[in-house]
Amino acid sequence: MTTTTAGPVLVHDDAAVRTITLNRPQKRNAIDIELRIALAEAIESADRDPAVRVIILTGAGPAFCSGGDISAMQRTPPEHALDRVQLAQRVIRAVWATPKPVLAAVEGPAYGAGTALAAACDRVVAARDATFATTFTNVGLAGDMGISISLPARVGVARARQMLMLPAPIPAPEALELGLIDAVVEPGQALESARRDGRQLAAGPQHAYGVIKALLTNPNTIDPFELLDREATCQSELFDTNDFAEGIAAFREKRRPVFGDREGRQP
Repeated sequence: MTTTTAGPVLVHDDAAVRTITLNRPQKRNAIDIELRIALAEAIESADRDPAVRVIILTGAGPAFCSGGDISAMQRTPPEHALDRVQLAQRVIRAVWATPKPVLAAVEGPAYGAGTALAAACDRVVAARDATFATTFTNVGLAGDMGISISLPARVGVARARQMLMLPAPIPAPEALELGLIDAVVEPGQALESARRDGRQLAAGPQHAYGVIKALLTNPNTIDPFELLDREATCQSELFDTNDFAEGIAAFREKRRPVFGDREGRQP
């Protein structure tokens, strides 16, 4: 195991599972400019590292993320504000662009950008006492970090509209029923539960996960017949991978497959 212990993010490796921790507990992990840059760089670095197969995002201390750091905000001309927003969007682009599964382990509040960050992930594990709220309108904003895409994808357009326009804290059990999160665990257990999921995913077919992520990225904007063609093309390419060959061999030999395809297609 390796851990970095300084800066706005902490990075911890446990075999093929990398945990990236927002590290501003004194600010309830509110996202300022420095944290936006560091978080994006950490996810992009994990994406490039062939030893990393799963990424987990979590927060230091009692909060996952209380949103954007309002104390660092001020009225800004649109051309300058765009640069700030793009730094936040870079984080979400990194989450969506990597073919590796990205999980969120949520303890405590996930408000504003915290809800957006969690919702952008492939799996969200939350403590029973965690709460979620899309509080952008509390400061006159509509939302960024992909919230207009990830939230309706998870809870539906009508519910997303209400959550954005009339933000109110949503407890984890209700968030689970809505589809905003994927699992509820006891307080203090979110990260360990996510790591168990991560170890399971790390042992799975990585190329297939990448295809699943690519195909499920806002598919409603794509003509359904075009999506069928994409699905067929991607699936046919998976037929020519070491992981597929291993899966077939394991089935025939009546054993568990041991995935670990680093190279993709057979030479």
